[in-house]
Amino acid sequence: MTNVCAAGFDADRVALVRDDPDARLGLLRRLYEPPPDRGARHLPYRRAALAFMGWQVRRGLLNPLTSPAPGSPWWRAVNERLLLDTCEARARTFGEGGEPSTHSAGLSMEFARRPSARTWYRAHNASVVSAYLEHRDLAEQENRVERFFLNVVLVRVLYAHALVAAPRLALSWGAPLAPLLGDPRLGMTGIFLSLSRVLPNSYPLPGDLSRYLDAEHGFGRLLDFGVIRPRFADLYDWSGDELGIPGLRDLLCEDVPAYAWNPAEDEPWNPTPTPLAGLVRRIVPPPRR
Repeated sequence: MTNVCAAGFDADRVALVRDDPDARLGLLRRLYEPPPDRGARHLPYRRAALAFMGWQVRRGLLNPLTSPAPGSPWWRAVNERLLLDTCEARARTFGEGGEPSTHSAGLSMEFARRPSARTWYRAHNASVVSAYLEHRDLAEQENRVERFFLNVVLVRVLYAHALVAAPRLALSWGAPLAPLLGDPRLGMTGIFLSLSRVLPNSYPLPGDLSRYLDAEHGFGRLLDFGVIRPRFADLYDWSGDELGIPGLRDLLCEDVPAYAWNPAEDEPWNPTPTPLAGLVRRIVPPPRR
């Protein structure tokens, strides 16, 4: 009964900020602040969590559905799952106790008890992936451009986690540098989680997908197609095991990210590598299976 009541209380707290994007940000900020009698071990991770949500707020993804510029039902649901898990983990760890109501809330409790880069990614990504799987019907309602970038976001957050927890998979011989590059405390995750240089601060994305692919140049494109693309199968397999969510593997079909996406439409995922991307693939090839 305690478990049910605690989960219900957390749901009520999240419901209060549901239609106020800035209040959502404020709630997340408070959830990372330590109780008065505890150390501030969680605060260094708040930057990454707020950066990811801040990008959603700036794009208008979390706007009320009744707003003149309505937000995305899918993004609102995914963000809410992250808030619910974080809220429940804090309540149970620092006050009420009891068992977590969901697997992802349990991983958030592990982070609350033992904060580290690896436990932060496990908590964050388990909440995100669980919401991806739960709200696929909402994702199907997004336009083609948005659905493509839902997959890009997923690929990048999985890869950022691998930099910290599976450095050889992520960066081959560069493994000693990988945990530093992916550490959420150092502000580096903005490189992997943010698409703000490519996507406008508006929703939904208008026009053809090619417009945005052509706009993505430099480091982002090199990362996606030079480093991460050859690792897709290994990355999804490893992430499913690491997060304890085997259904994640079903979101990759024949080496094409297939979340709310027809895998037969593989052209955007298999562009002709630029000379630099081809060089990077040779320099940091994925580890042999």
